[in-house]
Amino acid sequence: MKSKTFIHDDFLLQTETARRLYHEFAKAAPISDFHCHLSPADIATNRRFNNLFEIWLEGDHYKWRAMRANGVVERFCTGDATPLEKFKAWAATVPHTLRNPLYHWTHLELARYFGITELLNTDSANAIWNQANELLASDDLTTQGILRKFDVRTVCTTDDPTDDLKHHRTIASSKLKTRVFPTWRPDKALAVGQPELFNGWVAKLETQSGVSISNLNHFLEALDKRVDNFHANGCRLSDHGLNQCPADFCSETVAGAIFDNARAGRTVSAEEQRQFATFILAHLGERYAEHGWTMQMHLGALRNNNTRLLGALGPDTGFDSIGDFPQGRALSAFLDHLDSRNKLPKTILYNVNPTDNYLFGTMIGNFQDGTVAGKIQLGSGWWFLDQKEGMECQMNALSNLGLLSRFVGMVTDSRSFMSYPRHEYFRRVLCNLIGRDIENGEVPNDDSLVGPMIRNICFCNAHHYLQLGENVS
Repeated sequence: MKSKTFIHDDFLLQTETARRLYHEFAKAAPISDFHCHLSPADIATNRRFNNLFEIWLEGDHYKWRAMRANGVVERFCTGDATPLEKFKAWAATVPHTLRNPLYHWTHLELARYFGITELLNTDSANAIWNQANELLASDDLTTQGILRKFDVRTVCTTDDPTDDLKHHRTIASSKLKTRVFPTWRPDKALAVGQPELFNGWVAKLETQSGVSISNLNHFLEALDKRVDNFHANGCRLSDHGLNQCPADFCSETVAGAIFDNARAGRTVSAEEQRQFATFILAHLGERYAEHGWTMQMHLGALRNNNTRLLGALGPDTGFDSIGDFPQGRALSAFLDHLDSRNKLPKTILYNVNPTDNYLFGTMIGNFQDGTVAGKIQLGSGWWFLDQKEGMECQMNALSNLGLLSRFVGMVTDSRSFMSYPRHEYFRRVLCNLIGRDIENGEVPNDDSLVGPMIRNICFCNAHHYLQLGENVS
């Protein structure tokens, strides 16, 4: 007897209660994708993808890591192999990803985008390639078509302060119902330890801000002008990718001397880099509070571990890992610095090391002040933790230490327009977790109590917290 399709209506839902909660309260909720790395240009031009490689494998370092582990040479990951050859190399790898979340995501995405329920492997590769490519020619699977198909109400991309935001303005003036906003990501503003990169970036900042930058005050003025410009273009979030939150406070005089050294191409010590980062982030944090923005911090990744392949392929190609950086003391000091001035903005903290779940879960409670429900958030399972076990661990920590009911939920954190089923995956995990609690007698079997909480976590909490778009009842 043939078993039912792998991706079926009750996928990951292990109890009758979980199934009821998902289908009645989670499944139909819209999506707020408030942190991603989608290309604003692709949305503005309503890009049509030529084949399954372009929409699915192009730039996906999750898949590249799995392929390399399976003995696939680099030519079929980031090299000069044809799109079909790269897809077939991925198809041959998929059966070896059992128990890796890639196996779930792969088949969930094939089902939701193309209605393909056949398992991907070497034998099925050609048929799946042809069927998907035929459907990619339809208007439903252009970039804007995908946003409509998955009822994505808001998208927040990740944008450098030197970006002119022209694509965002094009989108804003279009008929696209999805509201697409920039997110301020000023990581390069901290890069005084790399003077050549830093000075090249400052030159771009001068052009975009219209400020001639010859000292620290000019630099701050230019950053502030760009913050104002981002705000005028709909930005309501910042984002920072850091090993650790810095908390080496220094005077403006010291920060100015560090800035001058970097501008002159002189060596900046590790201590000076931390001091400068602390000074700039504290300054920006106050601007965020004044503008009503939400500050996001993605902490703990150890990046670019393989120097040989970094040199050959560049960053963001699949050679990053979880880091074991101490987080608590500095994070506390930085948040307290802003809070003591009544300048702590709404903040979402994402940890990539699962051992920090309880640290971050208790840290957010230190700075809740009653002004905004869930003002300080423990962000969803991120990067290596955006899978079933990681999501459950994050939600269990938040439940034990704070208010799961105020959680702003899932983000795709993705460069791929094929990633929207990540929200479905999260919602199934959430409903399975709560459904199990109900059946164990640990949570009341009361849909009027539990149902709204699930709906809020799936969409409404984020929508209200971030103040993006129209009101939601």
